Amino acid sequence: MTEFFSVFFNVILPVFGIVALGALLGGRLELQARTLTRAAYYVFVPAFIFQAISSATVPLGSAMKMILFIVLTHVLAALVAGGIGRVLGKSKEMIAAFVMIAAFGNVGNYGLAVIRFRLGDAALAPATIYFVAISITAFVICVGAAGWAHGGSKGAIWGVVKTPALWATIPALLVLSCGLTPPLVISRMIGLLADAMIPVMLFALGLQLLEQRRVSLSRDVLLATGMRLLLVPALAFGVAIPFTLGPIENAAGILQAGMPAAILVAIISKENNIVPNFVTSVVVVSTLASLVTLTLLMVML
Repeated sequence: MTEFFSVFFNVILPVFGIVALGALLGGRLELQARTLTRAAYYVFVPAFIFQAISSATVPLGSAMKMILFIVLTHVLAALVAGGIGRVLGKSKEMIAAFVMIAAFGNVGNYGLAVIRFRLGDAALAPATIYFVAISITAFVICVGAAGWAHGGSKGAIWGVVKTPALWATIPALLVLSCGLTPPLVISRMIGLLADAMIPVMLFALGLQLLEQRRVSLSRDVLLATGMRLLLVPALAFGVAIPFTLGPIENAAGILQAGMPAAILVAIISKENNIVPNFVTSVVVVSTLASLVTLTLLMVML
């Protein structure tokens, strides 16, 4: 019990406190989440990914194992969530929502900050690899689910290809594999931008939650929240066993799998008319519930 409260107050609350500041101050300062999220999406996140991967000391073989482990976990989670929806006789739109929620956790702002506080700076490189792999996998799954429910969403595939996080990964891997050193002026600029990513994204998350005004608490919302916060990390525990990853890589992957539903899921659901009010409710409820579930998961790890 002592460890539970220690993790809660020293790891979870500092992260959630910045989210709360965004929610509390957003209205008074007349801030819009879109401005911060776009800045983070196009500037801060690519800088962070470039810095984390280009300076990583993760061997290529280990990185490939981590990617395979986390992709397999989320594909399996999407299949199980879809199967649960079918067994319960849900509509195509609701099944697609279950799949999207199970596949896409908040592995960027929330996940990276929590993992950094709990596991230290050494966990940032593997956590970032998981972040990129999950984001790309989840985008593809969400696009596929939306297309299955409504008959196609080809334009969204291009959105995956032109994701800034993906494009930042390519030069970062080139620098890492070739042992290159960027010019000092460039590396310092990237470093400053990278350091700003986590606080900016956490504050933006608070603004986004503030803007999600229509929240309901139904059985389906609780079920989807349980899938996101309990089912996916449980699957990650099992899938990780044959991969024999290191302790930090293993813990970082399972924690990323246990993150609440991403705000991007709500955005995708609105754009594709996939029960947006339901998905928005799950995003808010799972984020609040993660205060407890993530604390318990960290104590177990």
